[in-house]
Amino acid sequence: MNAQKFDQYAEDVAGRANVADTPELRAYYARLAELGTGALWTVANKIEPWEPASTSQPMLWRYADLRADVLRALDLVTPEKAGRRVVYLENPGRGDVVAAVGWLYSGLQVMNPGECASSHRHSASALRFIMEGSGAYTVVDGHRVTLGANDFVLTPNGTWHEHGVAKEGTVCIWQDGLDIPLMNALEANFYEVHPDLRQAEGFPLDDTTASWAGSGLRPQSDGWAKPYSPMLKYGWGPTYEALCRLAGSSDGSPYDGVIMDYVNPATGGPVMQTIGAQIQLLRPGERTKAHRQVGSFVYQCAKGSGYSIINGQRFDWRERDIFVVPAWMWHEHANGSEREDACLFAFHDLPVMRSLGLYREEALADNDGHQPLAA
Repeated sequence: MNAQKFDQYAEDVAGRANVADTPELRAYYARLAELGTGALWTVANKIEPWEPASTSQPMLWRYADLRADVLRALDLVTPEKAGRRVVYLENPGRGDVVAAVGWLYSGLQVMNPGECASSHRHSASALRFIMEGSGAYTVVDGHRVTLGANDFVLTPNGTWHEHGVAKEGTVCIWQDGLDIPLMNALEANFYEVHPDLRQAEGFPLDDTTASWAGSGLRPQSDGWAKPYSPMLKYGWGPTYEALCRLAGSSDGSPYDGVIMDYVNPATGGPVMQTIGAQIQLLRPGERTKAHRQVGSFVYQCAKGSGYSIINGQRFDWRERDIFVVPAWMWHEHANGSEREDACLFAFHDLPVMRSLGLYREEALADNDGHQPLAA
């Protein structure tokens, strides 16, 4: 088929949902509706678009705007009554689905020193990225891990977990990330509270990090066979150090700067089956080129400041701000400082896309890879 004929064919097919209405067709549609059916051509463009068309909107939540209201929850509700004091992030493009972007949920949770949430488990996979405070901890299937600012911890699906703040600690705030919307869409979500409200801790403190965080080393006798990472905590210190070492030996990615994936050290794969995570460093003054991916991203600035352009919209961010990139939207990032580096943490649903054979990525070819700003 030559190019002219293909263009005409594409134009004709694009109009497949534009069949001219007639009294006979209206009666036909009404009859189909009575039977719990419908005519495909009336919805074809909606259910089978030419390319992904996310309903999510690019969004940015400024930590400076949210912090006081997150802390206010400490005075308004108790963990015993509320379960968890969380201010969730809502994307207006998702309608009735509580989601930050796509099928990913995010919220800011706050706890006082000496408090502990009851132990529970659920179908959703979850993670936490500590934003501020000291003395935070999480217990996952009997393994207690201690947490500080910018530490990243997993609570994989189906695991008993609880979290709290030591009495000698300070007020702590962290970002929760879960795939609750995905589990609900699949109609596969379960939630269960531990019968004793607390779980027994049967392992040494921070044992998973001690066993699995050796550089390039894997415990030979551990026998880990679970589908998620055995290294439940990824500490900020060694993470940032690894980024800086890579920055000194690699040009990095033209689209993401110096970027590294958090991985399951037992397999080299993603940390959990449905949620992956990454950390990236933008050198002073660095601006990346634009690309788009099949997959949704929730970013948090871990260090520095800068801006991202998402589908032509500029979003300026600084430390602890959170922003989202919906699926198949052009995005590029820039470090706003000429002297200091900037770091972005992100979690995403790429493990789902890759496991289903749906992942695609495309670089922006025009304008030397940079987007024009929308008017």
